[in-house]
Amino acid sequence: MRITSAEFVVSNQEVSKCPQHKMPEYAFIGRSNVGKSSLINMLMERKQLAKTSGRPGKTQLINHFFINSSWYLVDLPGYGYARVSKTAKKIFQKFITNYFEKRKQLVSAFVLIDVRHKPQPIDLEFLTWLGENHIPFAIIFTKADKLKEEQAETNVKAYQNVLLQTWEDCPPHFITSATNGTGKSDLLQYIDQINQSLN
Repeated sequence: MRITSAEFVVSNQEVSKCPQHKMPEYAFIGRSNVGKSSLINMLMERKQLAKTSGRPGKTQLINHFFINSSWYLVDLPGYGYARVSKTAKKIFQKFITNYFEKRKQLVSAFVLIDVRHKPQPIDLEFLTWLGENHIPFAIIFTKADKLKEEQAETNVKAYQNVLLQTWEDCPPHFITSATNGTGKSDLLQYIDQINQSLN
């Protein structure tokens, strides 16, 4: 799949105010410093479609983007570290939870994880929550350009080993880099295959 158009549609904190349509949505979420905005811009071939920042926690709303006039990319606030108050974090958590539980257009979530680190409890907890709530998802390991390929594979395997202690199968995963485009074609092909299966 090639991205020919990517348009910002709306930002809000309420699922009820999200666009009313019947097209598939793919939600991107991860810890606040995982490089989510950079990855989205790389996938969409836009430098500033999603706002990037040196300050983690920049995304604080549900952001909808209309892609190729056929599906929506949803940029969600990061979980975990963010320079916001505890009250704000609770608000973020609430509308993130509401989105996943109530948004019928969602066909898959993409959980972004920094491939440089060993399995982190906060990431594992979120993956477990998605699984327990029967929300389809895949894992996107980011920042692969920061490691040698062998080390990246080792860290991915570490996550899989932890998940397989309680899961029958591991979810699909992609190893990516917003810097050099690693994983871009595989990820877009995966989305395209899901879209085709829905037609």
